[in-house]
Amino acid sequence: MSTASENRRFTLTRPRCPQCVKLQEEVKRLRERVHSLEAQLRYQQRKIDEGYFGSSTPSSKRPFKTRAKAEHHNGGACHGHQGHGRAAISAQEADAVIPIDTEHLCPDCQVPLVSLDSRDRTVTEVEPVRVKKVLYQLTRRRCPRFAGRVFRAKAPGVLPKFKLSNSVLAHAATEHYLHQVTLGHLVTRLDINEGTLIEAMHHLARRFQTVPPRLIAEYRQAPVKHADETGWPIDGRNGYAWIFVTRTITIFRLRHTRSASVVREVLGEEALLGALIVDRYSAYNKVLCLIQYCYAHLLRLVKDLSKEFPDQQEVQGFVNAAAPFLAQAIQLRTLPISDEVFYERADLLKIEIQQIMHSQARHAGIQKIQAIFRENAHRLYHWAHDRSIPADNNFAERELRKLVIARKVSFGSQADAGAKTRETLMTTLLTLKKRKPGEVWLNLKTCLDELAHDPNQDPSQLLFSSNTS
Repeated sequence: MSTASENRRFTLTRPRCPQCVKLQEEVKRLRERVHSLEAQLRYQQRKIDEGYFGSSTPSSKRPFKTRAKAEHHNGGACHGHQGHGRAAISAQEADAVIPIDTEHLCPDCQVPLVSLDSRDRTVTEVEPVRVKKVLYQLTRRRCPRFAGRVFRAKAPGVLPKFKLSNSVLAHAATEHYLHQVTLGHLVTRLDINEGTLIEAMHHLARRFQTVPPRLIAEYRQAPVKHADETGWPIDGRNGYAWIFVTRTITIFRLRHTRSASVVREVLGEEALLGALIVDRYSAYNKVLCLIQYCYAHLLRLVKDLSKEFPDQQEVQGFVNAAAPFLAQAIQLRTLPISDEVFYERADLLKIEIQQIMHSQARHAGIQKIQAIFRENAHRLYHWAHDRSIPADNNFAERELRKLVIARKVSFGSQADAGAKTRETLMTTLLTLKKRKPGEVWLNLKTCLDELAHDPNQDPSQLLFSSNTS
């Protein structure tokens, strides 16, 4: 045997130094510790930059705006933007046409001016709210034939035993529950006692308590339904606001619980037509209809994985492969393409996503996301087979924004009665706005006038009779 072979054999078989082994183990342990601390540091830094919930933190709660620029940015459109100019209206479109004449004599030489043409100028005017205190003198008359039969005139536009007129009630309800004007501002503006106004809103809610059940029945039959939830304090305790929406319906439920009982209250326990678009909250999973999970939430999970493990090549490769396809799935139905092209692209996207989610992965974070797609395949691809079903739940989140704004102003409901009033009136008014945009106040006042004339009428028919689709 050669000398080189003997040296190599000795190197392979000689005993290792116990001290060296101990040092190598210590180095390995310290490297793992450093790696763990670096991951914790990145997580803490993300919480500082993005907020407590990471990328799911609402933009209003983020400590720093990532899009904000350090340098000063002038307002207005970008340089070179082609403006649309001021829109003019015709005499037929104007609410009032007022001729304004100029002087007849020249102010310098006192010579009569020669008449030329006239020029139109479109101006948007507003009439401020004026509160009037009206005293109705209601005459009474008695039937001479039947003693005791007395007839009295009724005050127009006022519900029985009410001090506030229907126009005031409609104005206060739309301003507070539709436009999120605080009750304090309304009390000051209308010069009304706060307790009187609050009790009036409770009375309105009792008048319209039959409206939400009618809308719930319509909601169950809708082909595409959305649902979401957020926090809503009630009586100083944690509570939740649930929203169930379609393009023509908005339903709010304010409850102390986030359990599936609220979902059963609205969606029932029987099989339903259509699809329900939600996030991955398990309370919706037992609804007996097609369920489509929101891809925006899943895309956020994928991107968060990239931020958590920026030095992992396998993670970065997975994110770079999956994120673009998930984003394309969200945007595909909004593209100006024919249905035939849509379904061709949707099939290809579905295949690409499935291949990525069924590929082999060693990293635990990748495996966790892949498990979501593997175990919930029956809730992830309805968008690819029906263009009317979106792949995201952004519509419900946008609809929920009004309540989030109200929560920032009012910090929730001060009592269960207030929560019940808010959910009833917001359900009624937001649905009315969808079906009759621009006429909410007028339609609400007209409905109240009809109820003042005949309290037995159905408010749902009065509000939505012209459009119940």
